[in-house]
Amino acid sequence: MSETEAKIESLVHDWMYLPDISERWGVMVTEVRQMVKDHKLIAVRRGPNRSLQVPAAFIEDDGLVKHLAGTLTVLRDGRFTDDEILEWLFTEDPSLPGSPIQALRENRGTEVKRRAQAMSL
Repeated sequence: MSETEAKIESLVHDWMYLPDISERWGVMVTEVRQMVKDHKLIAVRRGPNRSLQVPAAFIEDDGLVKHLAGTLTVLRDGRFTDDEILEWLFTEDPSLPGSPIQALRENRGTEVKRRAQAMSL
């Protein structure tokens, strides 16, 4: 395991497989895969089978966490890698308070996107 993978593993504790997400949302797994391809969702190869998995914190019962896709776009436009995005989203920020993903889940997306835009300049 690389240093980056170890860091992400220490920050992200719960993961979901793509078929589990599709079942939860009532859509075909191909739709979830397309979201990954379209960069609306980050999936990481992990585990002994190197299967694609998504941080469970990204997933709500009816879809993605509100403002997540927009935040991912802002960070990717700022040339952040998926690993860097995951690290930023799951790292505690005392000024928020909590982590950016916690803030998104609590519907504080405006502040998170503002910080992402500032970092991407």
